[in-house]
Amino acid sequence: MERFEHKKVDPTQILVMGFASVILLGTILLNLPISSIDGRSVGFLNALFTSTSAVCVTGLVVVDTGTYWTVFGKTVILILIQVGGLGFMTLATLFAMILGKKISLKERLVIQEALNQNTLEGLVRFTKYVILGTVIVEGIGAILLSFRFIPELGVLKGVAYSIFHSISAFCNAGFDIIGEGRSLMPYVADPFVNIPVYLLIIIGGLGFSVMVDLVNNKKNMKRLSLHSKMVLLITAILIGIPFILYLILEWNNPATFGELGVGGKLLGALFQAITPRTAGFNTIDTAGLTNASKLLTIVLMFIGGSPASTAGGIKTVTIGVIVFTVISMIRGREDTELFGKRISRNIVNRALTIGVVGMTLVVSITMILTVTEAGLDFMDVLFEVVSALGTVGLSLGITAQLSVFGRIVIIFAMFAGRVGPLTIAFALARQQNKNKGNIRYPEDKVIVG
Repeated sequence: MERFEHKKVDPTQILVMGFASVILLGTILLNLPISSIDGRSVGFLNALFTSTSAVCVTGLVVVDTGTYWTVFGKTVILILIQVGGLGFMTLATLFAMILGKKISLKERLVIQEALNQNTLEGLVRFTKYVILGTVIVEGIGAILLSFRFIPELGVLKGVAYSIFHSISAFCNAGFDIIGEGRSLMPYVADPFVNIPVYLLIIIGGLGFSVMVDLVNNKKNMKRLSLHSKMVLLITAILIGIPFILYLILEWNNPATFGELGVGGKLLGALFQAITPRTAGFNTIDTAGLTNASKLLTIVLMFIGGSPASTAGGIKTVTIGVIVFTVISMIRGREDTELFGKRISRNIVNRALTIGVVGMTLVVSITMILTVTEAGLDFMDVLFEVVSALGTVGLSLGITAQLSVFGRIVIIFAMFAGRVGPLTIAFALARQQNKNKGNIRYPEDKVIVG
């Protein structure tokens, strides 16, 4: 990365170019005949779609991952998922440390943006924690999943399935190799698969800074940062309330929970409450959900996981800041307050901006696809768009039906969903710093509401 040292290239631009480069490399590899079982090229557009989905840890696919790709193709996809989940700069830092290369200031700035950190202090050490923590968590997840997959599939295949799904779950990617587009549906009532996947998705979606904070303050949780407390509170709310709602809405639905026993319904509802916030696995037929459940799923996909995590969406803290700002306003408070702390107006403005930009993208892309994919149901299109922008990977079954233009639009949506929030946040921060001290215009009043 020395070539960037003397050029005026923003860290965000490096991140965007880095993600794009990894996607292009993945596209080339997946387009090779060796990647597909039938020995023929999947086609550049389909390879680009799959590579983008893997690097952006989305999980939307145009061909079935389990039955279409060879071991080579699946390995490429798994590596792309890992790179996309951790961020290419994190892995670049790992290789630099292995080679004994000094991490330059410019590289530290890029890492800072990639990991969503507020300071350069201890950044390399934090990156080491991220890598080590990822290896440990994914390793434990693979071991837990092996208790189901090895007895069922044999040692070699069982280990491969365990590793693949552990990495995919922790990175919130949603890719599976079960085959026939079933995702984890055969295991809807199986706690040996459900519980490890729950934990991997949740841990991966909390954010690396929260995980480090939890480890450092495990003996005294009161010392957790405001950010960590917000993430944990909002994550608990976004799991607990949807869990109850899915149980109520789908209890007697024969297409989802209706034929399951009480234990299966509880496991299925909890999985459905966890997976929409960018994991992309499903243990029930998503297309069979009631319209109310589909709408709830869209809301969860839009929110996504937490900052500096493997998840997408506008992020839990963003929606939390907006909601608590509204609550503070209703209570007549001038400041946004939580846990005895005040959230700065700059952060509130950033949260509102990210929320509005996210909604604008959803509306704009949905409108485009309702025109180009006129034969598809509106709910299916909206669901697909939010899933792509939130880097979720859930679908109501229309991905393979999209036109060439429709697939290109979804590719853009996945890429924007992965790198967009970083770009917006960094651009806002730079603009605010740039405009500090400028002349302020006179204040006046307008009528709202």
